Amino acid sequence: MKQQFKFKPGFYYNSNHLWIKEDDSGQLLVGMDELGLDSMGGLAYLMLPTVGSPVELGKAMGSIEAAKMTSELIAPLSGIVMERNEAALRNPLLVNEKPYDEGWLVRIEPTQWAVEANTMISGDQVTAWWNEEIERFETQGMLD
Repeated sequence: MKQQFKFKPGFYYNSNHLWIKEDDSGQLLVGMDELGLDSMGGLAYLMLPTVGSPVELGKAMGSIEAAKMTSELIAPLSGIVMERNEAALRNPLLVNEKPYDEGWLVRIEPTQWAVEANTMISGDQVTAWWNEEIERFETQGMLD
């Protein structure tokens, strides 16, 4: 039986299961989606870039340690880190518990978003991609 995972409409997603949401100022919040988080288990440690640091699409911007894996956190866009979620750094499980709200990771001032947005999954593409990812994760035994 398929598990129920939620994605947020209006967000952008990538194949590393990070999401991006534009705020009212034009800056972009970055977080991890439910499906990716479930496949890793509870987060135990989170390392995020410092405020003012540049990040580049496809390059490491931090790391995560979870119950099932340790991995680099790959930047889903290029820009300058304007804020990082200090609450999530103190309590990484906040990312698991509230991934689309209080569990965000960093706020970035984008430098190439008009181009890089095209590398993300959004709009009408999200539902089909999400269902394919659930099927793939279930087939590979990656979900609890």
